[in-house]
Amino acid sequence: MIQRYDFAPLDGITKVVFRQVYHRMFGGADRYFIPFFSPTDQHILTKRDQRELDPAANAGLPVVPQVMTCRAPDFLWAAEIVADMGYTEVNLNLGCPSGTVTAKGKGAGFLAKPEELERFFDEVFAAVKLPVSIKTRLGVKEPEEFERLLDIYNRYPIACLTIHPRVQKQFYKGTVHRDWFAWAAERSRNPLCYNGDLVTVEDCTVFAVDFPAIDAVMIGRGAIADPALLRKLRGGVPTTRQELQTFTRTLYQSYQDFYGQVGPAAQRMKEVWFFLIHLFEGGERHDKKMRRLRTPGEYEAVEASIFQELPLRDHAAGAFG
Repeated sequence: MIQRYDFAPLDGITKVVFRQVYHRMFGGADRYFIPFFSPTDQHILTKRDQRELDPAANAGLPVVPQVMTCRAPDFLWAAEIVADMGYTEVNLNLGCPSGTVTAKGKGAGFLAKPEELERFFDEVFAAVKLPVSIKTRLGVKEPEEFERLLDIYNRYPIACLTIHPRVQKQFYKGTVHRDWFAWAAERSRNPLCYNGDLVTVEDCTVFAVDFPAIDAVMIGRGAIADPALLRKLRGGVPTTRQELQTFTRTLYQSYQDFYGQVGPAAQRMKEVWFFLIHLFEGGERHDKKMRRLRTPGEYEAVEASIFQELPLRDHAAGAFG
C-alpha cells in the first residue's frame, strides 16, 4: 500500500519558486526533492545553489537535497554542507540521462563503471553523517546491467533506493521495465521507491495492486501535467479551470518577482506548459505555439487562448506515451 508520495526533481522546473507555489496551492507531496547540484572543485556553493538550498526559502517544505557527482570527496563535502543547513537526508543522483551529464561520468553515466561506483560507496559510507538515499536507473544500455548494480547497492545502508526502471539510453521514452523492478523488489536489502510513468490515479492504483509491499512512489512529470494529482491520490478533488488559472498566474507572477524580469518568468512558464498542456483536450496546436513563442506577450496570449478555448480533462493520461 502506498503511504509516501515523493515529488521528483526536474531541473529547470521544480525549483524553489515552483515548490513554494505548488505546495501552497495543491500540496499532497510528503517530500520534495531539490533538483541536483554538482559540487565544484573549489567546494564553493554557487549563488544559484545557495538560493535552492536556503533553509529560509524552503521553510515549511519537506525537502531533500540531491547531489550529482562521481567523486566521493565532493559528495562528502556536499553532505556536510546540507547537514549544517539542517537537512536530515541527502540524495545521490544516478538517474539523470542527459548526454552532457553522462559524458562526465555523472548521473546515469556513473552506472557504466560499477567498480568505480563501488569504491565511491566505500569511501562515502565510511564517513558520511547523514542518511544517504539514491535515485537510479537500471543501467546504461541494457536492463540486465541492474543485476550487478543491485549487488553493489545491497552492500550499503541506503536509506531508500528509488528506481526508475529504464536505462539511460531510453531517456524517458519506451518501455518501463516493471519486471526488473519486481526482480529488485524481491532481492533488495534496502527500502525501495518506484518512479516512472505514474500519471493518473489509476496508474498508482494499478501499481499498488501489483506491488503491495512497496509503500513509496516518486512522481514528477505526472504531477506537473496534473497539479492536483497528488491531492487526488489522497482522496482530494480534481483541479478546476479557475484554480488552474489562478495557479499559472500566481506562478508566473512569482517567477517575475524572483527574477526581477518578465522574460525569464515567461521562459519558466513555457517549460511548465510543456507538461501542463496535456491536461487540456486538443492542446496540440497550442503546444506548438507555446514552443515557438519568443516574448512574454506571446506567452500571455497563448496561455489566455488555452483557458478560453480548450476543455479541461480530468487527468493527463497518455501525456508521455
